[in-house]
Amino acid sequence: METLTQQQVQEYYGRQLRTQDDLQTNACCTDDIPLEHRQILAQLEPEVLEKYYGCGVAVPPAVEGCTVLDLGSGSGRDAYLLSKLVGEQGHVIGVDMTEEQLAVARRHVQAHTERFGYQQPNVEFRHGYIEDLRTANIPDNSVDVVVSNCVINLSTDKEATYREIFRVLKPGGELHISDVFADRRIPEVLRQDPVLYGECLSGAMYTEDFRRLLHHIGIRDYRLTASRLLTIGNPEIEQKVGNIKFYSLTVRAFKLPHLEDRCEDHGQVATYLGTLPGHPHAFSLDDHHRFETGRPMLVCGNTAAMVGETRYATHFRVIGDQSQHFGLFDCGPSPAVGADDASAAGGCGC
Repeated sequence: METLTQQQVQEYYGRQLRTQDDLQTNACCTDDIPLEHRQILAQLEPEVLEKYYGCGVAVPPAVEGCTVLDLGSGSGRDAYLLSKLVGEQGHVIGVDMTEEQLAVARRHVQAHTERFGYQQPNVEFRHGYIEDLRTANIPDNSVDVVVSNCVINLSTDKEATYREIFRVLKPGGELHISDVFADRRIPEVLRQDPVLYGECLSGAMYTEDFRRLLHHIGIRDYRLTASRLLTIGNPEIEQKVGNIKFYSLTVRAFKLPHLEDRCEDHGQVATYLGTLPGHPHAFSLDDHHRFETGRPMLVCGNTAAMVGETRYATHFRVIGDQSQHFGLFDCGPSPAVGADDASAAGGCGC
């Protein structure tokens, strides 16, 4: 049974918002879009782009041939971008609970299939709820990558949502999301405001509660790849939220159950081979791991697993295993939210 909040979100995105111009804040905006993505987005139908309400770049590299699940796919903007990136042999599934948004996405499937030169569509849009992906018939261990762009903050049960994500991911699969987070817990009176909730503000998780939630469900290490302090751009709403700071954070995590909650030193070395499409000179795993092509880099055990036991493994050479242990890896935590550079602490700070 749908909750009142879910009904309000569907009303907001299905009927109140007609295009991006109807948004009342600057939270649902995306900048720093990679050139390759911009070139693909230029091929998408205008209606799909006009009804896009994301807050970041939620699409990771190396998705060719993958099965990708887009949570809260809306008008299909990211799903169609992924449709091109995964190629004709890949598959993209968009899940959304709002029928009006699904209708927009579905009516452009054939046009994009032809535009990308595919014989058959490689993208589909299903009605369902991200808190229970069985409503969209997503089986266990069935997808390589789960993406979501400014949607999980709208979830009425975030723990259920993240449990579902790691249920449907294959072993070694990747969660890659952009979402709105806050530097403190949102007061209940603001959480009940339908406009603040619809604008992706009052449903935002406090970053430390996000870390605790992932740890609670067995995800001991996640990585921050991008962060941006959000402006509101609406004096009335700014007055309501007061001193709360909101951030657009892009986060990746992997279904690797043996990861540890601290960075441990096993003497392992990883070398990036320069073979990821669009990353010939370097690849950034997160905000503090930039691998230059051909340059060996001492890494902690978790990082070695992330690049050596996932779909990135063919793009790295990892030397060493965990048979030896030299104590904690010599590293420091990422700056906490509220620092001048608007970063947020990840699960590992090496």
